[in-house]
Amino acid sequence: MTRTHAEDLPWTQQTSPKGKYSLARRSLSIAAGGQKDIGTWGGGHPFDVEIQRLAPGKINFPFHAHAAQWEAYYILSGSGQARSPKGKEAVKAGDYLLFPPGEAHQLINTGSEDLTFIVIADQPQADVIHYPDSGKWMVKPQKKSFEMQEVEYFKGEE
Repeated sequence: MTRTHAEDLPWTQQTSPKGKYSLARRSLSIAAGGQKDIGTWGGGHPFDVEIQRLAPGKINFPFHAHAAQWEAYYILSGSGQARSPKGKEAVKAGDYLLFPPGEAHQLINTGSEDLTFIVIADQPQADVIHYPDSGKWMVKPQKKSFEMQEVEYFKGEE
């Protein structure tokens, strides 16, 4: 058994250049010996588990959809909105949200106190993430982002 205690872990802050996206996180998986975005296929854990906290007015990540990864969120405290292709829905402490591969999502703190939640994500060997608002893509585990231009299938092959 591996054991860690969340209160013993420091909060690490991640903020976009202009501050629109900002969250603090405690990675339970990494503290327990896991590796970020590396599942059992690479010697890591089958799940990435974090406690995340959004300050009032902040958004966790750009609206995005994973091709392979499942993400589950359990709201611990605060209130806000979960954005999905269906629109925005209010969320509050006690809510459990599950986003399967292909369903775009993001969390927004619309409340007056921190929105704190647990995130559990499986660890597929590879994933492609699409960002519908900007049209960009990212591949994991390389964490390379790009914009795609459609081309004919055999272009450059012959």
